[in-house]
Amino acid sequence: MGWYRGRMMNDYDVVIIGAGAAGLMCAAQAGYRGRSVLVLDHAKKIGEKIRISGGGRCNFTNMFARPETFLSGNEHFCKSALKQYTQDDFIELVKRHGIPFHEKKLGQLFCDISAQNIIDMLIKECSDAGAELRMNTPVMKISYRDNQYFIHTNDGDVQCESLVIASGGLSIPKIGASGFGYDIARQFGLEVTHLTPGLVPLTFTDDVLDLCKGLSGVSVEASVTCGKTNFAEGLLFTHKGLSGPSILQISSYWREGDSITVNLAPDTDVFSTLVDSRTKTPKTDIQKIVSLILPSRLAAAICDREAINGRVADLSNAKLKTLADAINHWTVTPSGTQGYKIAEVTLGGVNTNALSSKTMESKTQKGLFFIGEVVDVTGHLGGFNFQWAWSSGYVAGQHV
Repeated sequence: MGWYRGRMMNDYDVVIIGAGAAGLMCAAQAGYRGRSVLVLDHAKKIGEKIRISGGGRCNFTNMFARPETFLSGNEHFCKSALKQYTQDDFIELVKRHGIPFHEKKLGQLFCDISAQNIIDMLIKECSDAGAELRMNTPVMKISYRDNQYFIHTNDGDVQCESLVIASGGLSIPKIGASGFGYDIARQFGLEVTHLTPGLVPLTFTDDVLDLCKGLSGVSVEASVTCGKTNFAEGLLFTHKGLSGPSILQISSYWREGDSITVNLAPDTDVFSTLVDSRTKTPKTDIQKIVSLILPSRLAAAICDREAINGRVADLSNAKLKTLADAINHWTVTPSGTQGYKIAEVTLGGVNTNALSSKTMESKTQKGLFFIGEVVDVTGHLGGFNFQWAWSSGYVAGQHV
């Protein structure tokens, strides 16, 4: 049998399972430290989630990433990693590789050309660091003895001193997402918190669904609230319910049975506007007035649903208030979400209480690390989840 860096070819310092954002970042960092590194992935292509992200242009980080933009059972857990490797650090890496990028809005940074630029950058980093990538290699079983991990694959067995699980979560199974990482955590006695789809469209039934179907394709800038959490971004009506950035954001905070309140015209006090219109243009049809505030299809649908029509002069304050509340304070209860099939992330994961926030290593299982989406840390929409991948991957790479 051959040898690699003075060791047997199937024997590595570090094996990383998952050739996604976190795994590739970790591999490069560990390799630069002189560690022999192997990355395994069951998929045929490297970084599929990177490739399809941001409409194919990869929203690779956010200029305003901070602990408050992440959800976790332990709100403090992400602080160490985000401090050790910041969004500015990753932006410098992107610049160093000459990748052109731009800010779209709200600090969201995208590639000018293609998400493939980020994948190619990570592959080159791994290559320069001497890390080996092995795709189309499913892991069948993992065992541990004598301070070594033994990884059994369809292409033979490998062993290592440090094992990193960077296999992601359950979101978007069509590109290979699975519960593999959670199974490994449980195998070694680590708790996995409740899992649910995050950053996902919300679904409805009955009359609300009928309304959404009739308005499919209509979009507005809206403010959406669930409990004490609020997001103000675009909202899109679909044939299944509500989508758009504001809805995807609030979905990470929504739980079954909760209602959400939607302000379809957050910059307008609709009641005051309608009362003022009754004085200034009393003969104008109410639907025409509302269509100056909202898209015409949406204006017509709300007026019809509330059965409020005719000249504004003929409408009482009570009716104008009802119509205004239907716009500024539309409260609905989702029936569910569209699930992992199109969810951008998985909420929950390996319990952060079981991991060191400084190294990402298990507190009870020496040499076992968890990084990226498999951990119970989930970012807001807008590049935050990629930043968690870079930060957690970097940190683990310094300690494997």
